[in-house]
Amino acid sequence: MLEGIYKTNKDKVKLLKDSDVIVRKNKKENKVALISGGGSGHEPAHAGYVGYGMLDAAVAGPVFTSPNPKNIFNAINEVKTDKGVLLIAKNYSGDVMNFKMAAKIARNNDIAVEIVIVNDDIAIEDPDNRRGIAGTVFVHKIAGAAAEKGMSLQEVKNIAERVVENVKTKGIALAPCYSPTTGKPSFDLGENEIEIGLGIHGEPGIEITEMMSSKEIADNLLTDLLNYFDINNKQFAIMINSLGATPLMELNILANDIDNLAHNNNLNIYNYYLNSYMTSMEMKGVSLSLLELDSELIDLLEFKTKTPFLFN
Repeated sequence: MLEGIYKTNKDKVKLLKDSDVIVRKNKKENKVALISGGGSGHEPAHAGYVGYGMLDAAVAGPVFTSPNPKNIFNAINEVKTDKGVLLIAKNYSGDVMNFKMAAKIARNNDIAVEIVIVNDDIAIEDPDNRRGIAGTVFVHKIAGAAAEKGMSLQEVKNIAERVVENVKTKGIALAPCYSPTTGKPSFDLGENEIEIGLGIHGEPGIEITEMMSSKEIADNLLTDLLNYFDINNKQFAIMINSLGATPLMELNILANDIDNLAHNNNLNIYNYYLNSYMTSMEMKGVSLSLLELDSELIDLLEFKTKTPFLFN
């Protein structure tokens, strides 16, 4: 997979073959370097976001398994600059442990490193245990722009943490994904059932219910997300993310229902982002992310990017 990403994007990235790391082709010295990663199976996350305006490196682990600290450190050592390195990890025990171990190794080698943990999944009630899911892409985009603009390590970290605080996500699946090692489904669903509040590693959700229409799914997802925001005089970005097997036709049907519901709730939408941003192999399902914006976050969200998956 990594060879394929490299060979089809040689103008943007290069491959550290022995470390399972994709790095930005043209290293820029006078900026904070951003690194993210995690288990494979979530493509285009995270290697698809390496390049100008986003990540400087992405570390790939085995399918649904965290990359090891050695490979994360190799990425740090490859892209480090005098302005330091920011690690962006999703809130899963393996990712958090291994990224923190790599950060410790880097600090012992006199490399300035900070880490941000993304926990946008509202399906988990306890904020400390919430998983990082598709909202992570907003963190990549906005923190990457802040770094490209020359902000300090602490400033980029502060921006990233503000996005983490302001973004919430909830997902729903119509069918599970299948493990490539066992060929078995990640969870069981009946013919007329859907799973609500699932993770991106094939974890089961918080509730199984009967099949819903697109309008009912829109209401379930958006209504829960709005409980976390004061929407008065605020602008929001909305990400409608396919979990792997949901086609654009169905994403747009859902987008229409979400937009109608948003207007009924007087939600001021700055922009929509609709595509497969963070997947779970070939899972049939979607996640909905809501990001509260301010003028600075809008400016950074609009910053030009040039990566294998996002470019403008």
